[in-house]
Amino acid sequence: MTSQTISAEHELRTLLDQWATAIAERRPADVAALFTEDALFQGFDPAPGVGRDFISRYYAKQPVGLRAEYELLSTREIAQEALAGYARVLFTRPDGNVTVYLTVIAQRGHAGWALSHYHVSKLPD
Repeated sequence: MTSQTISAEHELRTLLDQWATAIAERRPADVAALFTEDALFQGFDPAPGVGRDFISRYYAKQPVGLRAEYELLSTREIAQEALAGYARVLFTRPDGNVTVYLTVIAQRGHAGWALSHYHVSKLPD
């Protein structure tokens, strides 16, 4: 493993740890703050959305007790200021668990790393 791979993995884990904590603590604005202003977001809703306001509203409507536990499967630097990540995520919900694959892209800006793309694909039960 190269130092670039280790650094990319560390940066993505830091973001995803903050994401999972903010979800578990039901802080939708803090989840949204981990994304860029123009982030493309595809969660479980049929249509994607763009931006922090959309993301905050998305997480605000999630059930109380939602938790996300992830396993980072792959990370790589795709440009000098951009990282890609692929994870398996178990969302624990009051009405049952949902497992997804999650693809993210993070960009480094003046305020540090932020997610600019988020896409989940639900796995069959």
